[in-house]
Amino acid sequence: MLPLELRDVGFEAGGQVLLRHLSLRIEAGPPTVVMGPNGAGKSLSLRIAHGLLAPTRGEVRWHSTAGRQAMVFERPVLLRRSAAANVEYALAVARVPRRQRARRVADVLARTGLAPLADRRARVLSAGERQRLSLARASALEPEVLFLDEPTAALDPAAAAAVEGLIRTISDSGTKIVMTTHDLGQARRLAGDVVLLAAGRLVERAPAEVFFESPGTPEARKFLKGELLWD
Repeated sequence: MLPLELRDVGFEAGGQVLLRHLSLRIEAGPPTVVMGPNGAGKSLSLRIAHGLLAPTRGEVRWHSTAGRQAMVFERPVLLRRSAAANVEYALAVARVPRRQRARRVADVLARTGLAPLADRRARVLSAGERQRLSLARASALEPEVLFLDEPTAALDPAAAAAVEGLIRTISDSGTKIVMTTHDLGQARRLAGDVVLLAAGRLVERAPAEVFFESPGTPEARKFLKGELLWD
């Protein structure tokens, strides 16, 4: 499917311009981490790239539509079924043959450390377990691209570390991760490259080591110091 290109993408709602002339090219490789202050357009840009929203200007273009993509949200939506049944349902919707589903479910739950919880109802799992289950369900589809919107925002440090480890595993398997986060430490640990947005605009795009060690714009330098970015 890659590369993915956002070409001069804009989005307006309620008379407000929320994204302005956003142009990005997403290639295969290590995770792309999208950062920026509240209201920058991070989550919105992921929803547009994933196809949940249509831009009000510009276009989103995939190299090919033959592959799979998936998205996991900050607050995952899980079915009132067991952990295993949540994964199996996703495979059924994706038209994975029935004879393959049980093995795929068992494999992905084992890889994510959720095998002991296979028969437990998803909605009684802890916040960290629910997020890992959402990642397991998405990765079971073997997507070429996986969008993650603040995947550890509501988690304690131990749960967040477990989710980060799972993100690394999924990335190492060949899935392109595109994710948002407010956590600079997490971005340093996971990012191959960083996209910085502010007020709906692209401020900077750079390899992670360059972004964190020698940011090229005043806005990026302010952001890394924890200073406010204004429109």
